[in-house]
Amino acid sequence: MDTRYLQSFVAVVELGSMAEAARRLDLTPAAIAARVKSLEDDIGVPLVQRAGRSVRPTEAGLKMLDRARNVLRDVRDLRAATSGGVSLGELRLGVFISALTGVLPPVLERLYARFPDLSVFVAPGSSVELCRQVASGALDAAIVVEPQFAVGKGCSFETLLEEPLVVVAPEAMAHRAAHELLAAEPFIRYDRSVLGGQLADRYLRDHGIRVRQRLEIDSLMAVAALVGRGLGVALLPDWAPMWRAGMNIARVALPERAPVRRVGLIWAAQGPRAALAQALLAEAKAVFS
Repeated sequence: MDTRYLQSFVAVVELGSMAEAARRLDLTPAAIAARVKSLEDDIGVPLVQRAGRSVRPTEAGLKMLDRARNVLRDVRDLRAATSGGVSLGELRLGVFISALTGVLPPVLERLYARFPDLSVFVAPGSSVELCRQVASGALDAAIVVEPQFAVGKGCSFETLLEEPLVVVAPEAMAHRAAHELLAAEPFIRYDRSVLGGQLADRYLRDHGIRVRQRLEIDSLMAVAALVGRGLGVALLPDWAPMWRAGMNIARVALPERAPVRRVGLIWAAQGPRAALAQALLAEAKAVFS
């Protein structure tokens, strides 16, 4: 059984699309489909089923998925073990969406300076899902918002930076008090399905602030851009890229100790990738210390 076929099968199931898997693996959709078909012929049962442009695993495919991930992880670990687990091979790194531009580039810049031959596979996603993938072995490490639950057995988490909540307002409103802005101006809400949005929602409820919500969206930069256009105010983690983007926005501090969103690294503390994850942690700390 060719492990490349397993890789294609896992990618198709995780991404839900032959086309997306092809883009991820730098192949054509026809090549991905051929690999999955060859794997199905080898196994003797259908592993995926198509519904329009999307692809879902069959019952047999679901049963095989975790074992296929384990085989791929073991193959990567064998390759890494021959090089001490650091200088060669591929690091599978998860990154939550907001960190793709604000956190990842400077960290990778330092990591590549130290290990120029390193290959990194970056998987974007939600922090909760990325933590699950690190615990299952599908990812070696992930840059995430601090999980609000116990990390998986064999995993470690360390904080890289802290982002207190602040009111983000149009620059012309910078002189006004934070609570007055939240109560009086249209409110652009950061999505409550993510921790930053949940912290903001809890703060508003704890302080009895009733907002006039205009919309809710899961993108810090999009919220900041809308505020910059004068469409309202927001209560957001103090995320550095907002202030470097040249938008017409101002930071207004809360009147008391603000809730904090912590961003850090979760990694599998055992196995041949642990040393590389520790190297990643060291370079990230150097960036944000």
